[in-house]
Amino acid sequence: MQWIFRVFAVFGLLCLTPLSLSGPAFAQGEYQLDSGDRLRIIVYGEDDLSGEFEVDQSGSISFPLIGTVPGAGLSQRALEAELTTRLRDGYLNQPRVSVEVLNYRPFFIIGEVNKPGSYPYQARLTVNQAVAVAGGFTYRADERDIEIKRADGGLMEDVGGGTVVLPGDTVRIKERFF
Repeated sequence: MQWIFRVFAVFGLLCLTPLSLSGPAFAQGEYQLDSGDRLRIIVYGEDDLSGEFEVDQSGSISFPLIGTVPGAGLSQRALEAELTTRLRDGYLNQPRVSVEVLNYRPFFIIGEVNKPGSYPYQARLTVNQAVAVAGGFTYRADERDIEIKRADGGLMEDVGGGTVVLPGDTVRIKERFF
């Protein structure tokens, strides 16, 4: 895991606090593909097989020659290996395949924001930036009671504005009670 530090000036003193840089922008090999991810797949020397593909709602990719290939839950490297194996099985002698994520699946923001909904993921997106994309907080929003439901099922409660949002996450801004 990589770390950077946020610098705060508090009462004339500098304070350093760690900020974890986890997520697809920093752990490319570990990012798990899922529905909604848009990929560029290159089969070197085979322009007709190369192109842009999307992981569909069933978690699969429709690929020329070999048909439907499961993609959900695989890393980019695992998908490369699967495509290489399938292409080698009766189609190409020594296929070389590269998989790159062009667009990550969207994140969702609900609750007390002006425009709740689904938004395209951007690298290093924080909760504050997600709220800004969704038009800001409503007057009823409790800006300190925010939770994130991770795409993998995990739940983070009372997160801060600097918390990193990942593709497929649902950010919920709760209502404040006077």
